[in-house]
Amino acid sequence: MKSGWMGLAAMSVALAGGAANADTLKFTTTLKGADEVPANDTQGVGKVTATLDTDSKVLKYKVTYSGLTGPAVAAHFHGPAAPGQDAPPVVPVPSKDLANPMRGTATLTVEQVGQLEGGKWYFNIHTAAHPGGEVRGQIEELP
Repeated sequence: MKSGWMGLAAMSVALAGGAANADTLKFTTTLKGADEVPANDTQGVGKVTATLDTDSKVLKYKVTYSGLTGPAVAAHFHGPAAPGQDAPPVVPVPSKDLANPMRGTATLTVEQVGQLEGGKWYFNIHTAAHPGGEVRGQIEELP
């Protein structure tokens, strides 16, 4: 019985050590109409902050915005794309979460993690007046 407890204790320590080695990466961007494709002259602005747990691949994000021409009707992380290029949505914000601030989580694939870390994702917010996107920003990793 004693050896069973010791084995369980060793396994617990090993698992705890693995979780402690996970990195948390931070990402951000500023959202503006000038970065949309095509660009627009909206007065709307926004900010995305996000963290990625490299072990679990869970992305947690918060998006704040103001000055849009109307309510947000959709919002997404898109990729892979460089600035000035379009790409399909990869992480949509659920319609119930479009109010300011938007908050959410998503579990990414290994490929998506690589795209995000490589600066190949952007975020945009869509409105009725700008169905293709009113404000957009390229996601950048913070040092």
